[in-house]
Amino acid sequence: MNCGARTSVGSKVQSRSTLADVGRVAIRTLLRTEAEVRAPLNTCGSLLALVVLICAERPLLAANDHWVATWACGPQLTEARNLPPAPLADSTLRQFVHVTLGGKQLRVRFSNAYGTNPVTIDAAHIALATGAGSAMGGTVDPATDKALTFRGAKSLTIPAGEAIVSDPLKYQLPALTNLAISICFGAISPTTITGHPGARTTSYLQAGKAVAAPSMAGAATTDHWYIITGVDVLAGTNAQALVVLGDSLTDGRGSTTDGNNRWPDDLARRLAAHPATADVAVANMGIGGNGIFGGLGPPAEARMERDVLEQSGARWMLIFEGVNDIGGASADRSPAVAAKLIGAYKQFIAKAHARNLRAYGATLTPFGGSFYSTAAHETARQTVNAWIRTNNLYDAIIDFDAVVRDPLTRTNLVPAYDSGDHLHLNPAGYQAMANAIDLSLCTR
Repeated sequence: MNCGARTSVGSKVQSRSTLADVGRVAIRTLLRTEAEVRAPLNTCGSLLALVVLICAERPLLAANDHWVATWACGPQLTEARNLPPAPLADSTLRQFVHVTLGGKQLRVRFSNAYGTNPVTIDAAHIALATGAGSAMGGTVDPATDKALTFRGAKSLTIPAGEAIVSDPLKYQLPALTNLAISICFGAISPTTITGHPGARTTSYLQAGKAVAAPSMAGAATTDHWYIITGVDVLAGTNAQALVVLGDSLTDGRGSTTDGNNRWPDDLARRLAAHPATADVAVANMGIGGNGIFGGLGPPAEARMERDVLEQSGARWMLIFEGVNDIGGASADRSPAVAAKLIGAYKQFIAKAHARNLRAYGATLTPFGGSFYSTAAHETARQTVNAWIRTNNLYDAIIDFDAVVRDPLTRTNLVPAYDSGDHLHLNPAGYQAMANAIDLSLCTR
């Protein structure tokens, strides 16, 4: 199947969130290749052409506008059990994401970071969901459907190990809405796919080209994301992003599929409801089973720069991770793991401050009664939490442990907040966590 001419793109995985990058990205959308931007301007004609291009783009970019991540997810190599229900090649995959901050221009990020073969996108469209979107047969509002382009082309090939960002697109994107991203794939490996297993959002897959179809009723479904990693909006000076680095507790294990009631979702709604924080986006970089040093997906210490520091418009970092490192340690190694976690937090804080981000930390929530529950693990958790509460390195701390622990046992979750596995919370518990965050932290 051939949905159109293809362009090969090879930009390494990186952020383009600085103001200088905004200008370069705007120019590149009008040039055929990035090489043309880098070529010496050694003639008057070349210089005049560049000036014309900059002036032509100026109406799209206000002087202080910059890109801000309104939605993002942590990419990883998709495990065999989480692969698509059918091959993606020569098929259309419609995925829904819940954006936080609205805007009048957007761009979408795609990644083949963990692929071993090129990924060909024959066509990609966006549209606003109707109603709950992903829970209603993959339906979208046809009046909002628009095609994405990549340096002017409607298709492209992403080399293995690399990532790309679409051209800026004029688009009225409301805050706190469900956006559909529909991709018609050409060649793509059926087994080695970059994705995010913990989407907790229904995606739709059907054979052929259906990127503009109003509905995907009858398509195969899966609750995972593939290839997409972010949506940025062009926003004003005051707009900035809070980026959360976490594990399944942030990724939303125990929340409602298609409900968008993970605690970062709940927090985003609170921020949007208050004028002082209405311009704050929330980027959820939680990965289920992830740890600071190991676990599922790339360890947090390896992905922190890409997933947090390089997010567009990042201003605040919130670290809520470490439970899986403690839970996976043997009894005799638990004290060393606790000390190592504290050392990693210190490094994260230093890196965030070096990038002019404020660094916030959250205490680790209880897991008494779960498969992680041992005396040694609880001691390690208390050691880590004691440091989080008393250190003078974080710019602020959020005491999630105090919010959701059972006041009688102090080692278990409040029963009303327990999803049932004594480790993850239910929607009520996640709402309580979001409610406990002082919104003024996102005004500093």
